[in-house]
Amino acid sequence: MGFFDKIKKIGIFNGFSQLDDDFYEELEESLVMADLGAETTMEAVEALKSRCKAEKIKDVEGARQCMRDILAEYLTIGDLSVDMSRTPAVVLFIGVNGVGKTTSIGKLAARWKREGKKVLLCAGDTFRAAAAEQLTIWSERAGVDIIKQHEGADPAAVVYDALAAAKARRSDVVLVDTAGRLQNKANLMNELNKISRVIDRDCPDSSRETLLVLDATTGQNGLIQAKEFSKAAGVTGIVLTKLDGTAKGGIVVAIARELGVPVKFAGVGEGVDDLQPFDAAEFTQALL
Repeated sequence: MGFFDKIKKIGIFNGFSQLDDDFYEELEESLVMADLGAETTMEAVEALKSRCKAEKIKDVEGARQCMRDILAEYLTIGDLSVDMSRTPAVVLFIGVNGVGKTTSIGKLAARWKREGKKVLLCAGDTFRAAAAEQLTIWSERAGVDIIKQHEGADPAAVVYDALAAAKARRSDVVLVDTAGRLQNKANLMNELNKISRVIDRDCPDSSRETLLVLDATTGQNGLIQAKEFSKAAGVTGIVLTKLDGTAKGGIVVAIARELGVPVKFAGVGEGVDDLQPFDAAEFTQALL
């Protein structure tokens, strides 16, 4: 059941005729259930109360429009584009195993290849069995090159090779897959730091992005992941996968509001074209 499907099921915006205490209490409970998070929910409901009072809105339909505007504002933060102004641009993809990280890389490679970019993939996840093979399949599907080594190789060494190849081949962008799970947070941070140092040394003038891939269906656990990875890696944007009819879309708002990190792409299906640039206005329009 999707984000506002839950609210409709409970009756918010449909089961009330006036904006009284019962309405706001039920709205707050429903937003928490829809994975908006307690802190973001309280802010959103208080903002709705203030706006309705200031604009003298007394009907439920007016409140619906206000809530749509409030959520869109929460989601409209930062730069939603991926910086490729200084080549070879380097885009790190991080996130736990199973969220669709490698698949997202493949889909974005195909998108940017169609847009005329020269794309190079880097199989930096050398810990997960068959990760490089999965990325190789996507490289063939997208028609782009890939740099990889044997399983268990040093990820920073693979990144080093990829950057050298990118400069030699005049690639526009290098998409780097990274390990989804290491033994502990210290290992994860050390690995990402090693990769970052290689990029700083070999491509100091290149554009840099670090995109965290999250599965929307994980709900509040996705927010916890986002907080941990942001501390470790300096996340510049979110790629939200599985944001279809069964996804808990409220987590999008919580991540943007609490972390100040923009959602840059959203996966709405399994097809190669189903990873799309995130549009806050379109998203909130669909929700409400």
